[in-house]
Amino acid sequence: MKCPYCTHEESKVVDSRSTDDDSAIRRRRECLKCGKRYTTYEKIEDIPILVIKKDLTREYFDKSKIINGLIKACQKRQVSRSQIEEIAQHIEKDLSNKMLTEVKSEYIGELIMERLKNIDEVSYVRFASVYRQFKDINTFMEEIENLMSTK
Repeated sequence: MKCPYCTHEESKVVDSRSTDDDSAIRRRRECLKCGKRYTTYEKIEDIPILVIKKDLTREYFDKSKIINGLIKACQKRQVSRSQIEEIAQHIEKDLSNKMLTEVKSEYIGELIMERLKNIDEVSYVRFASVYRQFKDINTFMEEIENLMSTK
């Protein structure tokens, strides 16, 4: 960071605090050459994730879509809202940690099913039936048999 007054590159931080909305850190710096003070703001870089859908169109990742899909799959089941939000949060964190800029919707669906299978098997089958677009009863039965064989 260069001093805005003398363009010297070295400074020391004399004060740090969060902004009012906690979205950044405000730092008061003092130039080691000219002694003048200036303020900088440090903020986390938000890298948007694009989801590649089945028709190859792209749209921004939206955690609320995961939550809404899970709410439908878990309807009338003993899955709490906090469990649903935990799944969505885990998936968002997983994608961010991998530093992906684009991800296929199929990958997100598989992550959801992996987590949902451990929470509620009926909700898992409901989600899988919509996600995998079961074409007939045989594909539905195959999925149930796969679920039972993994126990």
